[in-house]
Amino acid sequence: MGRRVLRACGAEFEAGISFAMIHQMLYPLRADADLLPGPQRDVLCRLFDLTPAALPDPLTAGTAVLALLGAAADECPLLLVADDAPWIDPASATVLAFAMRRLGQAPVALLAAARTGLKGLLHHVGLPERTVPPLDDQSAAELVEARWPGLAPTVRRRLLAQAAGNPLALQELPTTLNDRQRSGAQPVPSVLPLSERLLDTFAPELDQLPGPTRKALLLAALAADDDLDTIRATTRCSLDLDDLAPAQRARLVHADTASGQVTFSHPLTRSAVVYLAPPGERRAAHRALAEALAFDPERQACHLAAASAGPDETVARALDKAAMLARHRGRASTAVATLVRAAELSPHPGDRSRRLVEAAHLATMAGQLDQVTWLLADAGQTPQSPDALVFAATAHLLTNDEGDVSAAYRLLTRALDAGEDAGPESWDRYGILYALLLVSLYTLRPEPWELLRKAMVRFEPEQVVPFQLCYDAYVDPTRASDAIREGLARAFAALPRAAAPWEVIPLAFAAVAMDTLSDYRYAVRGMIERERDGGAIAMVVPALMLLCQDSYVHGRWDEAENLAQQGLELATGYGYSFWERQIRAVLASGAALRGDVDLARARSKETTTWAAPRGMGVTMGYARSAGHLAAMGQGDFEEAHTQVAQIAPPSAPSAGIPNRWVVLDLVEAAMRTGRREEARAHVVAAQQGGLPRIGTRIAIITAGAAAVAADDDKAGALFEAALALPEAARYPWEQARIQFAYGQWLRRTRDTARARIQLRAAMETFDRIGARAMVQRARNELRATGVAAARSDPAAPELTAQERQIAELAATGLTNKEIGARLFLSHCTVGSHLHRIFPKLGITTRAALRAALEAGAPEAHSEGQFQS
Repeated sequence: MGRRVLRACGAEFEAGISFAMIHQMLYPLRADADLLPGPQRDVLCRLFDLTPAALPDPLTAGTAVLALLGAAADECPLLLVADDAPWIDPASATVLAFAMRRLGQAPVALLAAARTGLKGLLHHVGLPERTVPPLDDQSAAELVEARWPGLAPTVRRRLLAQAAGNPLALQELPTTLNDRQRSGAQPVPSVLPLSERLLDTFAPELDQLPGPTRKALLLAALAADDDLDTIRATTRCSLDLDDLAPAQRARLVHADTASGQVTFSHPLTRSAVVYLAPPGERRAAHRALAEALAFDPERQACHLAAASAGPDETVARALDKAAMLARHRGRASTAVATLVRAAELSPHPGDRSRRLVEAAHLATMAGQLDQVTWLLADAGQTPQSPDALVFAATAHLLTNDEGDVSAAYRLLTRALDAGEDAGPESWDRYGILYALLLVSLYTLRPEPWELLRKAMVRFEPEQVVPFQLCYDAYVDPTRASDAIREGLARAFAALPRAAAPWEVIPLAFAAVAMDTLSDYRYAVRGMIERERDGGAIAMVVPALMLLCQDSYVHGRWDEAENLAQQGLELATGYGYSFWERQIRAVLASGAALRGDVDLARARSKETTTWAAPRGMGVTMGYARSAGHLAAMGQGDFEEAHTQVAQIAPPSAPSAGIPNRWVVLDLVEAAMRTGRREEARAHVVAAQQGGLPRIGTRIAIITAGAAAVAADDDKAGALFEAALALPEAARYPWEQARIQFAYGQWLRRTRDTARARIQLRAAMETFDRIGARAMVQRARNELRATGVAAARSDPAAPELTAQERQIAELAATGLTNKEIGARLFLSHCTVGSHLHRIFPKLGITTRAALRAALEAGAPEAHSEGQFQS
């Protein structure tokens, strides 16, 4: 049964009118009042008429209202909703409280709402109370997306920060912007406009405050996180703490005299104070703060700019320096806004254009991709425009937003030509180098790497150490691998405490390629912490991805997926489609490692579809790696071979990424599908190509592949040699893979006791790191040696007799139609049974049926016994 809802809303101007709220809420029940006894009916008629001379006393009114609610509730449950409860007139609040405390079991409920900090009579009658907190970040984002799906990422982030979880603000703030501002095609005003509803909500009494209080509030609002001591130090407007007392009583602000901090009740209260202040007062307040902040050139320049009413090159130059400081302090987004303001104050068109281009370039790093296009368009073209930086910024945009690395490469070629005369410390040079590095890393073409090599020649060698080490680690890691590792150790040790992101990320990519990032995670984490909040988001995302890859390598898969999810949230939230796809490719391989075949294949297909037309060979390699790992976990080695052969062609292993890491995968798939000579040729080529020299992990992979491909008279010694390599235990996935293959070989050569040792060690490692499909394969092999390994999920559902019969026939290769003919079932029924059988066995393909059925066979032997 539904409820009848009766609504009323308190209003300040009605708070002195007795029974105003009762009249508003219960007037829809006036017909029900006619059914009550005469005295009660008369009282209610007087309430509905609101004749002051005839109004009853609260007790009489309460008795009549109680009777009315009881009678109405007999017909239908009632929900009484009272908004803005503190403004309910006292007579109505008394009557309502009287009735609610006496209704007992009657189906009547009261829901009253009040703003935090405001209390009325209903708060003192003992009714249950619940504080409703602001929406959490996810819920707030979902509300904005549902109500305003077209907001540009930069605009969405700013509005979410300003709303601080308030649902009204989340819905109202976008209405104050025009379509171009909401889409990111036009900048949002520095002083965010507020609607009348928001002003009434967050600054309802501002215009009633004394003049000195409003001035103090304005200074506090503009001073951001500056403390009261700074505000009080201003010479133009000396303040006393007492000036803020009226604002504190109005619950607009809290001033802590002990710490000297000013805290606004809500971010929009701060915004309202600034928005409502006349422009002249705002400029005066900024000038006062600039005078007080002479010790801090960055903040002083920003206040001077806000106080300027027209072009001023002196202030614009001060903003240039402030932007550089902000950038080096990990506040790239602040630097963008500072450069835009410097451009607005530039008297000369060339200076204006240059500053907007610099802002556009920084915006590609600061998570403001939606700003780049209009910044470049607004910059226009002048003889003084930095063409190299225009090309670099556009290349960054094409790479990060659309993934168009081919177009980015062409633009970077032009950028290098245009920036040939730029100084080594200019914005142009390092911006071009980093953009070119990204293009080089994610294509399999040699031309971008060659262009990067030529670009680095223009620098002094010590100025491009991170880029040079990354170049060496990816282009020719076998020639001087020891020198690369030593260079990485020196470079990471030499990083300043607050190293620039462009110094850290190339080194991190190089360290991943050499499998040494675990030694330098501290430096990458430090950069992430410095840049994550308003900094170079474009470098934070790949940093998280690289840490994720390192965690996967060392068997910390839960940690890896947590890092990947952090990176994915940032990439999607800031519009970095390029990095979003790279992380999804890594997660596809992660799903395959865990045995989640459907998810791995779906992610692999999605990534391949996106990467193929863009020529991203490396991304394609990661996607196909997920495909072959998924197939391998299911025992489908023909499919595994098809996938991995597209990454590294048989007999032609490469030192590239991810080619170098799939040597064992291709060799195992080739051996399992009868391609013995191909497998051996691949091993020989990997050894002759010097892949084992790259590092311990590649040495383990290559040694394991040699053992898998060897004849029986050599395989045992090669397996032992592979597992004895130094630091093999640091790479649990590779180590367990080799132990598993060794155990299989030992079982096949009937050395059962030693086979059990290797298989059990492999199964335990697979189980520890979360490789579920490989755990099942190891369990099957262990059972074949006569050991009844315990199932990891003893509660898994058993097959019925008919399901087992169908599964066994399907495992022999019969089609659904052939199985149906034997069992007198329709092929649809057979398919339906198989649909239920696969999840019970933990598989997704027919190819894995035989192994799964063997694993689930009745176990008549205890652990350690041989089969008869």
